[in-house]
Amino acid sequence: MATHNTRALARWMMAPSVGLLLIWMMVPLAMTLWFSFQNYNLLNPANVSWAGLFNYQFFYSDPAFFQSIWNTLVIVVGVLLITVLGGISIALLLDQPMWGQGLVRILVISPFFVMPPVAALVWKNMIMHPQYGVFADIARFFGMQPVDWFGQYPLFSIIIIVAWQWLPFATLILLTALQSLDGEQKEAAEMDGAGFVNRFIYLTVPHLARSITVVILIQTIFLLGVYAEILVTTNGGPGYASTNLPFLIYRTALLGYDVGGASAGGIIAVILANIVAFFLMRAVGKNLDK
Repeated sequence: MATHNTRALARWMMAPSVGLLLIWMMVPLAMTLWFSFQNYNLLNPANVSWAGLFNYQFFYSDPAFFQSIWNTLVIVVGVLLITVLGGISIALLLDQPMWGQGLVRILVISPFFVMPPVAALVWKNMIMHPQYGVFADIARFFGMQPVDWFGQYPLFSIIIIVAWQWLPFATLILLTALQSLDGEQKEAAEMDGAGFVNRFIYLTVPHLARSITVVILIQTIFLLGVYAEILVTTNGGPGYASTNLPFLIYRTALLGYDVGGASAGGIIAVILANIVAFFLMRAVGKNLDK
């Protein structure tokens, strides 16, 4: 009886925060869903009418729609590959005893605290600029022609910038997991004659499996909404070469003033994000149950 009363009291204490969270989430979603069925243009806000599925058909027929979905997936997969592989490599290095280890860890983690627009501006004007950027100076030093990164490789440039921001997060999670690896297991493997490669494949990677799945899950959720880096650097171009789904929604809403079409795109983005999250959660759940 006491346990039942305690649980009931706990539910009542949690109810206000849960209710506030539901309101915070559901009200904007419900408004977006409502506007997605309306003819609502900011240039003529007084003339609002029922549109049915027209906004969804219009957004679906946009030449940039499938390109934006492809670009979104490329950004997510590209950043995940760089951050997971790079995070494992850096975590292995930082796990070794070295002088100034604490300072090195702080420097490695620091890019994660830089705001996305600031990071994008730094990469655009100081590192990847084809005339006075760091990469251009390095190319001229070796006698090569500087590359216009955002003009020739826009999507790859976005991936590099976003990966630079998320690499510290992956490194921190993987380093924490790596430090929990039992030293006796590593010593036993060394005594059995296992080299670094064998220890990494059969001991380190299985130990990091859960942390890797968590990194992939969390990063994917945020990477599906990458927006600021594209706006600051390429503005979705050239053409639609670096336009992802969030930027396409922004362009429809604030550049085309079409609230109905942008709302339809937002609902589509929510559905796609939930599909991706569903499969990722299943994969993470299977991994954590092992």
